[in-house]
Amino acid sequence: MAFLSAMKLQGRPPPISSNLNQNSEPARSDSVSFNASEPGSERQPRKLSSKLSRWNRARTLRSGAKLDHTISNGSKSNSTTGPRHPIVNSSTSDISTLVSDEASSNGDNETDMSAAKSIYIVSDGTGWTAEHAVNAALGQFDYCLVDRGCPVNTHLFSGIEDGEKLMEIIKQAAREGAMVIYTLADTSMAKSAMRACKLWNIPSLDILGPITDSISSHLGANPSGLSRGVTNSSLNEDYFKRIEAIEFTIKHDDGALPDNLEKADIVLVGVSRTGKTPLSTYLAQKGYKVSNVPIVNGVDLPKTLFEIDSRKVFGLMINPVVLQGIREARAKSLGLGSSFKTDYSELSSVKQELELAKRIFAENPTWPVIEVTERAIEETAAVILRLYDERQTNRTMPRISKCY
Repeated sequence: MAFLSAMKLQGRPPPISSNLNQNSEPARSDSVSFNASEPGSERQPRKLSSKLSRWNRARTLRSGAKLDHTISNGSKSNSTTGPRHPIVNSSTSDISTLVSDEASSNGDNETDMSAAKSIYIVSDGTGWTAEHAVNAALGQFDYCLVDRGCPVNTHLFSGIEDGEKLMEIIKQAAREGAMVIYTLADTSMAKSAMRACKLWNIPSLDILGPITDSISSHLGANPSGLSRGVTNSSLNEDYFKRIEAIEFTIKHDDGALPDNLEKADIVLVGVSRTGKTPLSTYLAQKGYKVSNVPIVNGVDLPKTLFEIDSRKVFGLMINPVVLQGIREARAKSLGLGSSFKTDYSELSSVKQELELAKRIFAENPTWPVIEVTERAIEETAAVILRLYDERQTNRTMPRISKCY
């Protein structure tokens, strides 16, 4: 009743009746939170150095890492990254405190963390799709996160398959003035979320619905409406295919078992530290069996590399200065020290290996050569998979340039 009274006082529409159990368990969530005080408690603004806090927030949003935040005096803050508890009952003063503007500033060198805006990510599965979509979109606002101070809290609620828990989360979003972004395969759940958000004037976005509707129209078939979450996923053929691909890729890393190159779906060729192993692992998780072959001065490439189907072979190239930096960092991580110099990290040696790689690629013009300098693993993988599909199906898709 206190919640209803508060909503009326604020001039906001009454909440949807959902017959919530006051003692129900809170919705499961994983959160990246900078101010996660319990509902009903007094919210205390926390001050951080603006440069440090903005930079950390931007890195957190891009990487998904959970960071320990410290107050300007160096002591740990009371921030918690534990599960967020849905609202059950609140007093009028509590709600007034939460919906009021708490932004404050005592100088250019401090940022009020309590002024952060929240984004709730709700999914009936793992939430991977929605979380990555949100992080990709937030990446467009790095200039604001770092330079101008636009604090953002992202909270992931995964495995939400119960209508009551969904309403509890939306109530909490209304209380905090948060935005709700959801991927709910069940159409009834998605419609309930849409109606509740509209009733409480909560900004919301259904990521999965429009895509599903468009594909349904294109295929002339109705979606199943079943969640693809881990808890309900069956051990289907695709699952075992991925497991087999991962096992194959691990066994055939760094030129191991060259006689089995023919069994691979994709073969990567490049000098050391061009990202062959992480790229192979990423592709394996998508169900492709990957082998990678290193190019080393004085070491002959396996004969089987030139005997297999050339459509599955891809070369990797990188800028020599960047490669030298990567190798020097690798040498330091092995405890060799910055003063220790070897042919492995010498710029002249690096250039010689890359020249050798260029000659090999020139002698095999059917191998696409992909430039990986300053390119993320996902971007390189996307190029490889597009070219792989084109070559396997004898299709040519339009491209901007011939340089990969």
